[in-house]
Order: sequence, then structure tokens, then C-alpha cells
Amino acid sequence: MSTTALAHETGIFLIPTETQVKIKGWLTKFPEDKKKSGVLYALKLVQADNQGWLSIAAMDAVARFLGLPKIAVYEVASFYSMYELKPVGRHVLSICTNISCQLNGCENIVKHLKARLGIDWHQTTSDGRFTLKPVECLAACDLAPVLQVGEATHGHLTPESLDALLETLA
Repeated sequence: MSTTALAHETGIFLIPTETQVKIKGWLTKFPEDKKKSGVLYALKLVQADNQGWLSIAAMDAVARFLGLPKIAVYEVASFYSMYELKPVGRHVLSICTNISCQLNGCENIVKHLKARLGIDWHQTTSDGRFTLKPVECLAACDLAPVLQVGEATHGHLTPESLDALLETLA
């Protein structure tokens, strides 16, 4: 049984040994009493281990591992847009909806994506490939309109460049 299947069946998430080693290595950068400094990194790794999202069981595992109250982990996971709190597609298309992108045609890009994928915000395509997500800012105003897939940022978007990107991701 996979770790993810175990998490959904039992409500218990087991952080893989390799991930534990990475988190422990990261924690060496901080004073012993500042384990909260490892929450962002630990959540990033655990999210990757859990098919791209953070279940309550996965967040609880991070809290146990770091010796923190659960709420300290939940606060971080629910605040930052890089964390997913429900299952998502293989590729999360995070689209900046801030003013620079709005002024540079973001609305047309969003309209094109919604029509092309047949989904709305926070939905996933039926084949599980794409999830569409609005984000407040990707700090790439010079590339507006812009979207991020994983850690890759794509800017100066047009319907044609979006179609090409979707083809490479499919």
C-alpha cells in the first residue's frame, strides 16, 4: 500500500525516511529551539510526497515531526498559495490576477484557459492533468500576464503561447 493510500485509509500520514532526512538537514540551519523555521520546507516536501496536496493527516505528521502544535502548521499551510489543501491535478496552473496582469490582458488569458480546459477556478480537468488556480501575485510584473506551473514561470502570455505550453505539459 502506498503512503498516500495509507493516509487516506487510516488518517495517518507517514513522512518517508528520505524526506525526514532532508527536513533534519534543513533544520540544522536554525537554532534548536526554532523548529518552526522548518515548517515551510517540510510542508513543501510532504506536499510533493502526497500527490501535490496537504491532507490534514500530512499536516499533522509535519507538526508531530517538528514538535509543534498542529495549528502552527495549519496557519502556514492555509496562508501561502503554494500549498494545496485538497487534491489537485498533475499541473497546477497558478495565474496572477493582480493589477499588472489585469492591465496586460489577464482576463483574456483566463477566459481562454477556462474554455480550453473546460474548468473554472479551483477545478481540475476530468483527466486529472490540470488545476486552475488564481494567485494574488507572482512577483513577475515585467512578464505580465504571467502564470506559474510548478516552479516555472511563464510570461507575456497569449492564447497561442498558452496552447503551446499546455501541449508540452500534456
